[in-house]
Amino acid sequence: MTRRMNKAARALGVLGAAAALALSVPGSAYAAEGVLVINGQAYEDPSGCYPVDWFPTSVANNTDAIAEVHSGPDCTGQVEWLVYPGETYHTETAQSVFIL
Repeated sequence: MTRRMNKAARALGVLGAAAALALSVPGSAYAAEGVLVINGQAYEDPSGCYPVDWFPTSVANNTDAIAEVHSGPDCTGQVEWLVYPGETYHTETAQSVFIL
C-alpha cells in the first residue's frame, strides 16, 4: 500500500512540475503586439532586431513591449535608450532597435 502511495505521489509531483513549467515558460513564438515604426518603416507585431538605415533616426513604439535602442549594429553595443509603449525617440547615433 505504501509503495502505491509513493508512486501516486511521485506521479502527481511530476504532473505538477510539468504544469508549472508549461505555465511559466513563454512561447518561443512571442512577438510584441502593435506596430513599431523606424524611420517611417512600419513593422507589425515585431520581434527581434531591426537595423537603423539612416540618420537622424525616429523610433515610434506603438506596441505593448519595450523597444531597446542600441548603439551598435545587430543589437550590439550599449542600450542607448528604452522606448516604452506609446513613446517616440529621436537619435543620431543608434544603429539598431530590439523588441521582444
